[in-house]
Amino acid sequence: MTKLDLISSEFDDYYLRYIDKLSEKTELKKGFVTGETTLIDFFKSIPKEKLTYRFQPEKWCVKEILQHLIDTERIFIYRCFRIARRDKTALAGFDQNIYILPSEASNKSLESLLNEFEMNRKNSISILNSLTDEDLCFIGNSNGGAMSARASAFTIIGHDIWHMEIIQNKYL
Repeated sequence: MTKLDLISSEFDDYYLRYIDKLSEKTELKKGFVTGETTLIDFFKSIPKEKLTYRFQPEKWCVKEILQHLIDTERIFIYRCFRIARRDKTALAGFDQNIYILPSEASNKSLESLLNEFEMNRKNSISILNSLTDEDLCFIGNSNGGAMSARASAFTIIGHDIWHMEIIQNKYL
């Protein structure tokens, strides 16, 4: 299953900004595996003094962005799982900004954040591997709009790329 298989009616236009970061040939399950290595290598390459840097006072620092990626993946893989299991219950959105302060990400070591990311990613891969292509095509209701299980999963890997590009362009 590749990004090319996605149909625009499977997700809200808002998520296109993330999904468009992926090549049409991006294979969903392989994308999670290669994305894990890419993200870990990227964050390990960032100079230590930049990990708590903010390009504007109200913006998240690099470690907080990594925590945001972890938290968002948890939420979106949960959405993917519930939708794939044919749960038609409307899934609520979340306020990403309130998650950062209680996470205390800026006080965590990069190693602990990367370990948390790695464990979370392995869980996501396990969930995806337990789902069939038919499961992943099921469409549910997420954050007030239609979303397929696979669109939720593709959003995760595109979201990672989106934020790595922001870090590259505004933080480094």
